[in-house]
Amino acid sequence: MVVLAVRDTCTGPSRFAAGGPAARILGDVILFDSGVSGNCYKVRLLLAHLGLEVERREVSVVDRSNRRELLGDLNPARRVPTLVLDDGRPLAESNAILWYFGEGTRFVPDDRYDRARVLQWMFFEQYEHEPAIAVARFLKSYSGTPERYEARHDELTRLGNRALGTMEQHLDGRVFLVGSSPTLADIALYAYTHVAEEGGFDLAPYPALRRWLDRVAAHPGHVAIDATA
Repeated sequence: MVVLAVRDTCTGPSRFAAGGPAARILGDVILFDSGVSGNCYKVRLLLAHLGLEVERREVSVVDRSNRRELLGDLNPARRVPTLVLDDGRPLAESNAILWYFGEGTRFVPDDRYDRARVLQWMFFEQYEHEPAIAVARFLKSYSGTPERYEARHDELTRLGNRALGTMEQHLDGRVFLVGSSPTLADIALYAYTHVAEEGGFDLAPYPALRRWLDRVAAHPGHVAIDATA
């Protein structure tokens, strides 16, 4: 397995090595990133656990006027995160980037069935969880257009609580989403779940989910999201 990492020019080396080994540096990998985006946070969180450093180039999630210039040739969807490898090849979609860095590490199980279950939860995150909880959070707390949140409040709340309820049912009696140690599934779903209250969601009715959030946050190497208004 080739491990790729570069300087983090935005936050300094210690951020991604927190709680783990000295950060490893190899190549010229670039992460087009946002401190607000949970999808970007997933990638930073995994890199922190793996003791890797990356060069972060901040991209606004509100002002999209320069997206064509920044990402047009790298990611047709012009979304962040977008990764550029040291040979210039780009990679888009947060969970694909997680799999790229996570494959061959402790965050991807050896067992074939368990690997498929990790993917199951990663697909759930992007298909059911993120479209409700991430969208509600962005509209309510970061978009600058709260009227858009109010217009979709009932729909997003219903869908988001359905996703949270699915997680609660699964996590009741379990330590992590798949197996007894964190996997990419936990990283993928932690990102937007732990800030769901910024989207107007009440996590009090989900005790198993809240205990899981605490376990994920307590894992050595964990770093916080660095969202700003």
